[in-house]
This record gives sequence, structure tokens and C-alpha cells, in this order.
Amino acid sequence: KAFLSIQGWLFRVCISGTGVGRGGGENDYMHQEDDWDRDMLLDPAWEKQQRKTFTAWCNSHLRKAGTQIENIEEDFRDGLKLMLLLEVISGERLAKPERGKMRVHKISNVNKALDFIASKGVKLVSIGAEEIVDGNAKMTLGMIWTIILRFAIQDISVEETSAKEGLLLWCQRKTAPYKNVNIQNFHISWKDGLGFCALIHRHRPELIDYGKLRKDDPMTNLNTAFDVAEKYLDIPKMLDAEDIVGTARPDEKAIMTYVSSFYHAFSGAQKAETAANRICKVLAVNQENEQLMEDYEKLASDLLEWIRRTIPWLENRVPENTMQAMQQMLEDFRDYRRLHKPPKVQEKCQLEINFNTLQTKLRLSNRPAFMPSEGKMVSDISSAWGSLEGAEKGYEEWLLNEIRRLERLDHLAEKFRQKAAIHEAWTDGKEEMLQQKDYETASLSDIKALLKKHEAFESDLAAHQDRVEQIAAIAQELNELEYYDSPSVNARCQQICDQWDSLGVLTQKRSEALQRTEKLLETIDQLYLEFAKRAAPFNNWMEGAMEDLQDTFIVHTIEEIQGLSTAHEQFKATLPEADKERQAILGIHNEIAKIVQTYHVNMAGTNPYTTINPQEINAKWDKVRQLVPQRDQALIEEHARQQNNERLRRQFANQANVIGPWIQTKMEEIGRISIEMHGTLEGHLTHLRQYEKSIVNYKPKIDQLEGDHQLIQEALIFDNKHTNYTMEHIRVGWEQLLTTIARTINEIENQILTRDAKGISQDQMNEFRASFNHFDRDHSGKLGAEEFKACLISLGFDIGNDAQGEAEFARIMSIVDPNRLGVITFQAFIDFMSHETADTDTADQVMTSFKVLAGDKNYILVDELRRELPPDQAEYCIARMTPYTGPDAVPGALDYMSFSTALYGESDL
Repeated sequence: KAFLSIQGWLFRVCISGTGVGRGGGENDYMHQEDDWDRDMLLDPAWEKQQRKTFTAWCNSHLRKAGTQIENIEEDFRDGLKLMLLLEVISGERLAKPERGKMRVHKISNVNKALDFIASKGVKLVSIGAEEIVDGNAKMTLGMIWTIILRFAIQDISVEETSAKEGLLLWCQRKTAPYKNVNIQNFHISWKDGLGFCALIHRHRPELIDYGKLRKDDPMTNLNTAFDVAEKYLDIPKMLDAEDIVGTARPDEKAIMTYVSSFYHAFSGAQKAETAANRICKVLAVNQENEQLMEDYEKLASDLLEWIRRTIPWLENRVPENTMQAMQQMLEDFRDYRRLHKPPKVQEKCQLEINFNTLQTKLRLSNRPAFMPSEGKMVSDISSAWGSLEGAEKGYEEWLLNEIRRLERLDHLAEKFRQKAAIHEAWTDGKEEMLQQKDYETASLSDIKALLKKHEAFESDLAAHQDRVEQIAAIAQELNELEYYDSPSVNARCQQICDQWDSLGVLTQKRSEALQRTEKLLETIDQLYLEFAKRAAPFNNWMEGAMEDLQDTFIVHTIEEIQGLSTAHEQFKATLPEADKERQAILGIHNEIAKIVQTYHVNMAGTNPYTTINPQEINAKWDKVRQLVPQRDQALIEEHARQQNNERLRRQFANQANVIGPWIQTKMEEIGRISIEMHGTLEGHLTHLRQYEKSIVNYKPKIDQLEGDHQLIQEALIFDNKHTNYTMEHIRVGWEQLLTTIARTINEIENQILTRDAKGISQDQMNEFRASFNHFDRDHSGKLGAEEFKACLISLGFDIGNDAQGEAEFARIMSIVDPNRLGVITFQAFIDFMSHETADTDTADQVMTSFKVLAGDKNYILVDELRRELPPDQAEYCIARMTPYTGPDAVPGALDYMSFSTALYGESDL
């Protein structure tokens, strides 16, 4: 505007009545920065360019009627060619013109033309017929520019922009791939001529060798573009290259007028581009869905493979022989629970979310539902997961039972060894003793002594019978419990039993021999006999006491250890009486010694009736007294351990009794939130994500409970009377809680996808939700058939009780409940309502778009696909289209009809 002078008079053209584009008045083509001002004069260079451009533009239309103009301000003065121009460009008939030569006739014709312009929504301010009739150049040029704007530029629309902005955007899009071309306006951006050449080359590349053009040779570029456009595109030469190059800022209106001719010349190509864009959109959706399907298949395969490899490990029931090895198996199982399984739980949840999202996207894009490969359905994965958890539960129970069994076996084996060692120590030398022939050369007193000794031995033998039976019973139990070292136990037990039988036979033989000799031997020392008779059971009692005091014990509760402590206290209470018995036995021995000393009896210094002596009795008694405090200490330590176990039980129970109800409460709250929704879906999504975050923040308490549970298992605690919750209950509840909140969030996200894709307003979504909840009487999140029917009627669906209404309702039910479960979820309800209220792409639309790209042929060529579509989507179509086999087929022809149908599945046929 620097070239405009201050003098002149105002010319303004305003448009009213019809808005252009979506913005209404905002995009009216006359609200441009370059409005004519009547109080300013045009720059002479611009006026020259406009005269030439507007004249050529008018002649490009007038020649259709067999006429043209030479001088734009003179040839329109009578109004006849002006009316003819308007009829040609509008395709409508104007009022009959006046054929007279008088001024009044000319004014009448011009007024008819101006009235016609005004009838098209153009408000002309300060333009009168008299000025046109008088040949006012500025007014005439302004009027012609108004006509160009209205009939050549106003209707241009590109991506919701129109008029000047739309034409500029079209130019930018078409010239974007070309180097040295940067279209930002309708003046200096076109001075080098490359913009015009790029437009021609984009649509007709065979007309111009764009690679040979140079930016520093604008005259050649401009003349090349103008000549080619006039010769091959039927666009008249409206501009001079010299005028454009020689002007600092070419006239914007002249450039716009000329460029609009290119737009209209290539309007057919624009339709092809629109069709290509539609195909690109459809193919992009299809490619994305195929990628989601591949991702689902891979994730499902990986998860099923992991389950397949894990279940045999959990079903392995081959026990180890040692407690340490079984403890390691239990530790491996804990690592599986703590480290390996949680990521797979998350993968399973993510798999379900991906599957639901994919199905939602397929529904929104009017594609058939995704059917995974055989064995990879969500239900198949859930079934495999159930088998995994069943094997997991059985494996843990087996591990604990095996540990209990091994613990019991170790206790029995130790007890067997102790009893066997005591018995073997007792039987050592007994066979040799029984086989002696000492009675043959003994005196009568010796015989008497031998006989009494043998009777004492028989008493001792009878006392040891119970121990032998206990050894055999323990060996039998170890065999029944499948003790790993049973062969050595059986061999030792058999050796003991064989030796016992042998002792019995030898005892019987010696007894018979002594009885035969008894008649010859009559003297015996009764005191020795009495000592032997009383010392033997007392010795046996002490051995039993030592055995009991050294016996290991296994308890699991405080009550059991208290029972052992009580029994021990009762034993200690018998010690005074036992000591009296010991003193009495020692008294007998002292009396024997006194008799021997008094009467000089030849007793060879030993008691012939027993091997037990006072020193042995005193030594065993001292041993018993020594073992009593050791037993006290062992019971105290076990009591402390059981108290600690009880503390661990209560510690676990206190937390479990809080966490278990908390999980149940959160599950119920999530159920209420998913049903009782108010406000926007985004608000609910934000609320649910915050709710999910609060649940995840609770995880440390679950981990703490896992730690307490591990301490309990390490302490070999197998029951807990203080709570009904086990760690398995808590784990399952926690996993269900995480899965439920994730699934609920996914449902809301799918509802948002449905709403946005289908153009459903928030008010509509709220209305759908309110209607659904109103008829969801039991708040289950699902509607029965009758509830759903009542809901549809409340929303205005014409579903009566007549045959037609029943048929319509049956059709709707087949859409929302394809599996005939008898219930309708909210997601199915939203999908149906969105389908009823929105429009989507169809196979017919895609097929029509391909037909446009193919130039109305029944097939499309590879070169056409690569020219009109982006490279990746062009190759996508080429790889999937089958060869066209119709009667008009040519080499390289592809069948786009079957391809379009396949994109939407068989149902769209």
C-alpha cells in the first residue's frame, strides 16, 4: 500500500447474506487485507496488471458466447457484454437487456447486472450504474474484481478454509514438495515463476521439465508457465512476465485471478486428491488395527508359552530326600510367587485391555470383530491361567506336606537310632555270656549263683522286650512314610530282631541246663538276689528316664509345649521316691558286703546274679540329675519359640484382617463408581486414575504382609486361628482389584473413543448413561431384554408390541447381544446408540474413491496408486489387491472393488 496516494475517493465492496466456510462472516472474501479504498488511487503498475488480467479473464468466459472485449472500461459501458458475462459465468438467464443506444438504456442494463450481482449475496457500496456507463476505470475494475471474487474464488474450499485462505492453502499444499517454492502470499511469492511451474508440473508433469528450471531466471520461468497454460490447459495469458518481474510487488488481485484459473482447471485432480485422502484414512486405520492384532497374537503366544512351561514345574511331585533340599524348593516357589508371576499377571491384564481396545476401534471404524487364532482367545488364556493357579495351589500344599513328612521322618529316624544304639549296647556280649559252660565246673554255691543270675537276666530280657517292639514299630512307620534310607533301617532292625530271637533261644537253653544242675547246687546268697531283682528294674527305669530326657520333641503350639512341661514337672516330682529306691538298693549291697566281710563268704568279689553294680547305678543317677536341667532349658527355649510363633500369627492376622476387608470394600466402591457416573467421562477417567493410584499406593502394605507370611513359613507355622484370611486369599483379592480398576478405566477410555469417533456430545453421553442407570434396577451394570426395551422406548425408539415392533427389537438385540446371553452391557448400549446417531465410512464410499483415482475404470493401475497415495499406503494396496480379471482387463490392472469390500468384511457385501 506504499504506492497508493492519499488523494482519491473511497471504494468499498462488502459481502453479506452468505458466509463462506465454517467460520461464516469471519472468512467472507471481502474481509481481506487488500480491500479497495475509494479515497486512494491504484498504483499505475498495478492498474496496468489488473486491466490486462481482468480483460483476459473476462474474455476467457465471453469467448464461450462468441465475443470478447478490448477495452474493459469502454466495452462494458452499455451493459450488454456485462450482462452476457454474468450469464456465462453463472449459467443463469438475466432480464432482457435494453437494445437502445441512449444513456438511459445503458444505465438500465448496467443496473440489471448490478441487481443480479446483489442477488448473489454481494452488497455493492458506492458503485452506481452511472459510473460504469461513464467509463470510470477504477469503478469498472472494482466491479470486475467483485465478480471474480464471487464467481471464481468464493467457492474455493480446502480443509474448512475458503476464498483467499482456501486458494492460498491449496497452492501451498500443491507446491510443498518442490524446492525453491515457498508460497506465502499472492504477490512476491510468485515473482520467480517457479510457483506457476510447480502447479503445472504437479498435475501435468509431462508438460514441464521442472528439474531444468532456475530460480535466478524468472523471465524464462514465467513465460514457460504462461505459454504452457495457454497452449495445453486452455488458460489465457492474463499476465506479462515483464510486468511481474519489473514490479516490486505484483498486483495481488491479478495474481489471485490467474491462480484461480489453475484451481478450476485442476478441480478434477482435487477430487482425486480428496478420494486419495479418504483411502489413506481408511488404510491407516486398517494398518493400525492389523498391528494391534499382531501385538495381541504375540503377547498371547508368549503368555501361553510361559504358562505351558510353568505348569509342568508346578505339577512336579518328585520329593527330595532331605529337609534342606525341600526348603530350597519352597524358596524357589516363593521366588516364583514374588518375582516371576507378578509381571505375568500384569501381562494378562494388559492383554485383556488391548483386546477390548482393539474390538472398540474395529467397531468404531465399522470393521468386523477381531477373532484371535485358535487357542488364543481371552477365554482360552483365562482357562490356562486357571489351570496355572490350580497347579500352583496344589504345589504349595504338596511342598508343605512334604516338609512336615520329612520333619516327622527325621524325628523317627533319630529316635530309631537312639533306641537301636541303647539296645545294641545292652545286647553286646549277651550271646557269648549265654553260651558259657561255667556251670559245669562250678561249685554248688556257684551254681546257685549262676541260676539266680540267669533268672535276673531273664527279667532284664523281658524288660527289654518292649524296647525291641518299639524299634520294630518305628522301622515299620519309617517304611510306611517312605523314608529315603529305609534299606539301612530295615537291615539294622532285622539284625536286632534276629539277635533277639537268638538271645531267646540261648536263654532258654541255659535255663534248662541250670535247672538240671540246680539239684546239685543249693546255696545262694539271697541278698545278692534281692539286689539284683531290685537293681535291674531301677536300672531299667534310669535308662528309660535318660532316654526320655534326651528324646527330641516337635510341637506347633504353646499348648503342646505346656503339656510337655507339665509332664516333665510330674517326672521331676517322682525323683525323691526314686532316690529312696536307689538308697535302698545301695543298702542291700552294703549289707552283702557286711555279710561277706563278717562270714568270709567266697563270692569272688562280684554279685553273681547281676552285672549291675553300685557305681553304675550312681553314675546313671548322676546322669539323670544332669539331664533334668538340660531338659528344663530345652523346654524353656521351645516355649520361647512357640511364643514368637504366636506373635507372628497375631502380627499376620492383624494386618490380614484389615487388608482383606479393605480389598473387598474397594471392589464394591469400584462397582458403584462404574455404575453411578455423573459429569464428564474425562472427569470420571481422571477420578478412576486417581483412585487407581491410591490403590497402587497401598502395595507396600501387601508387600509387608508378604514379608510377615514369609516369616511364618520360615518358622514352619502351618495354621493360624486368629484370622480366616490366608496369603493366597489376599493375593487373589489384590490381583482381582488391580484387574478390576484397570478394566473399568479401559471401559471409560473406550467410551471416550466411541464418543469422539462418533461425534457424540457430552450431553448425549450423559443422557445415555442416565437412561441406562434408570433401568438398571439391580445396579449390576447390565440390562435384561425387557429393561433394554423399556430404555429404548424412553429414548424415542418406535418399538411397539405388534409384529413389526417385535421384529425391530429382535434386530436390535442381534446387534447388542450377538452371543444371546440375554444381557446388554453399557459398552454395547453406547456402541448401538453411537451407531444410530453417527455416520461412518463404508465399503461403497471407499470403492467410489478408488473409482475416482482410476478415472471411472473398473480397475486401477499400479502407477496410479503410487501417484495418488503416499508410498507406504500405495505399497500396502498393491501387496493386497488381486489382479483384475474382467473383460476390459489390461496388464498390471488391480481389482480395487474386492479390496474395498475386504476392508469391511463380508457383512458389507
